[in-house]
Formats: sequence, structure tokens, C-alpha cells
Amino acid sequence: MSRLKPLSGFVVVKRLESEAQTKSGIVLAESAKEKPQKGEVIAVGPGKMGADKVMQSPQVEVGQTILFKKYGPTEVEIDGEDLLILEEDDIFAIISDGGPKKEATYTNY
Repeated sequence: MSRLKPLSGFVVVKRLESEAQTKSGIVLAESAKEKPQKGEVIAVGPGKMGADKVMQSPQVEVGQTILFKKYGPTEVEIDGEDLLILEEDDIFAIISDGGPKKEATYTNY
């Protein structure tokens, strides 16, 4: 893949594929599936200038999984790979696996 370096507060994302089957087992046709709003960060710009004229560092890092606006990204094809370019402001959240789950504790009275 070509080296793609986003400018300012832009982020390059590879869209993660959505499930082809519902939880109840229904297989969805390709035309019925919505484009997922989840993706993996491929490249991050250096940040953007804030209103106070101070450079703001990006909040996301390469390799993170994110949720982004449905109609925010620009779709591009680089070296045969479909990618998205979006502003960092169009990212809603960073998805993490949450690490180890805490076990619930119960008290008998």
C-alpha cells in the first residue's frame, strides 16, 4: 500500500465488515446490509489548530477501533483498497475490549 499521510486533523480508516447474519440466524443479502460505522485507524494526521491558536494532539492512534459518523467520511480507493478519510471530529468513540471483566460479588443476608 502507498504511504498515505493525512494532514491536519484528518484520520484514515479502514471500514470493518458488518455481520452477514443476525443474532437470530437470518442471513442478510448484500443489498440489505448497512455500511458499518466501525473501522480501524490506519493513519492519523499531526493534529489541528485550536481556536486558541494552540496545536491540539490527535485523540486517536493507529490500530484503534473507532465508531464514526455515518455520512461524515470521504470514500477513496488507494492501491485497490477501499479507505475512508474523515475529520477527527467525526469520530464518536474508541472501542476497546474492556480488559478482564470483574466478577459480580453477592452478599447473603
